[in-house]
Parts: sequence; C-alpha cells; structure tokens
Amino acid sequence: MNVFEIVKEEFVKVNGIKLHVISIGSGEPLILLHGFPDFWYGWKNIILGLKDEFKLIVPDTRGVNLSDKPLGVENYDLKLLVDDVKKLSEKLNLGRFSLAGHDWGGMIAWGFADKYPEKLKKLIVLNSPHFRIMSKQIVGDKKQRKASGYIFQMLKPGGEEGLIRNNYQLLKFAVFGNARKKDAFTEFDKEKYIEAWSQPGAILAGVNYYRANRSFKDWSGVIKTPTLVIHGMKDSYVKPGVLEGLDEYVKDLTIVKADEASHWVMHDAPELVVSSIRKFI
Repeated sequence: MNVFEIVKEEFVKVNGIKLHVISIGSGEPLILLHGFPDFWYGWKNIILGLKDEFKLIVPDTRGVNLSDKPLGVENYDLKLLVDDVKKLSEKLNLGRFSLAGHDWGGMIAWGFADKYPEKLKKLIVLNSPHFRIMSKQIVGDKKQRKASGYIFQMLKPGGEEGLIRNNYQLLKFAVFGNARKKDAFTEFDKEKYIEAWSQPGAILAGVNYYRANRSFKDWSGVIKTPTLVIHGMKDSYVKPGVLEGLDEYVKDLTIVKADEASHWVMHDAPELVVSSIRKFI
C-alpha cells in the first residue's frame, strides 16, 4: 500500500512558520516525530500498522522536507522545536496525547516530556538518547564517542556541504546502507528521500539542529510521563550504552530491545515497533 495515497496532507502555522503535517485515523491522538536525515515518510510502516487504532499526526519538523526552513542556527534551538509540537497540538485541538520520536524526533520528545508533562499521556522514544546520558556517554565511553564522530564533522563550518556532495552519498549510506533488513528501503522510498533532501535549505537546516543544541544544561532531564524506549541494538550511531542509567531519570520506564535492528528500527523491525506501541498505549 502506498501511504501517500491514504493520508491527509496540510500545512499548519505555528510560531510564525508553516509545518507540513500528515494525518490519518480517528482514535487516540499520537504524534510521530522523525529524526535526521529523515522526514515524515520514515514512519510509513508504523503509520500503516497503527492507522486503524490511533489518530496519527506526523509532521515534517521545521527545516525538513516541505516545512518552512527559517535561516539562522538560533531558529533550531530545542526549546523552539519543543514549542512547535506544543503549538501544533493546540492548533489541532488534541488535548492530552501520546508522543513518539525517533533520533532527533526522540530528542524533541524527551524535551517535550521534560517541559510539558501535563500534556502527555505516554512517551515513546526510538533509538534516541536521553540528553543527559548522551552527554556523559560522549565524554566517558570510547565506543559512543567514535560513533558520534559524524556530529563533530557536521559542526565544522560548511559541514552541510559534505552531506550534499556526490548526490547525497553520505546520507544514502547513513540511511539505506545502515539498515539491517535488506529490503528495508524500496527504490520508491529512496526516490522520496532524495526529493526531501533536495528541498532548498533542507540539509543546512538539519545540520543546524546539531549546531543549535550543544548543551542541555537548561533541561532537568526528569521524565514523569510513562515511557517506552525501543532500541535497535545494532545501531551504529547510538550505542546501547545509552540505556544504562536511564531509570535514574525516567520514573516509569519500559525498555524493548530489537536485537537485530539498526538505528532505523522502524524499517528493520516494524512489526515489533507497532506491537510494542499498541501494547504500551
């Protein structure tokens, strides 16, 4: 089934910018937040798996694909990214909702649960480190520091240019080449990803997420919302060490390990992700 043919597509204005938002279903509201270098379509398997049970809201976050791409590193601060989600939920009259995030979407989800716990029913985080733990891991764990080497390359002036070079060769490898499931990405999928990356300013905006958020000292890190963490254990970028000590920050924590999945757990183990979310919510 082609997910493009069954979803509703709209633009919603929040914080002075327009977000491109996909939605489908009519049940309990669940917002799905993608990471980098992903866009809303990265959730396609999960959308297909949950569309009959939830009202799914799947935005392109600011700077990504068809959403607006404000210039300036300061426009990608985590506080703004979190507030975009708050404003979006209010515009759509969701009331209390559940929130899931992968990669950078997970970082936004952690931040949202930190700042606005009263708005959340459940939190789901996929292959995205809690920011307090990640800060410690990069300093104290050699494997994670090596795995995070790409971040330091992007932080350099002009770091986005390396991602665009040779028709997005590095991004293709990071996404398509890292999945453990051989048929995780179809040729159609790959075309859609390249279309998203080719939107003017999209790669620079993605890199600005990293440049704008080098410190998380303003965040408590305490998560009171019941939380499900799903982690692909073969992740080349976010090592399993980020799961250690997580219960010190998250009061009500459930961890599901996808033993053979990569960073792209929604593509490598979609059935596990769908069933885990369904059971948790």
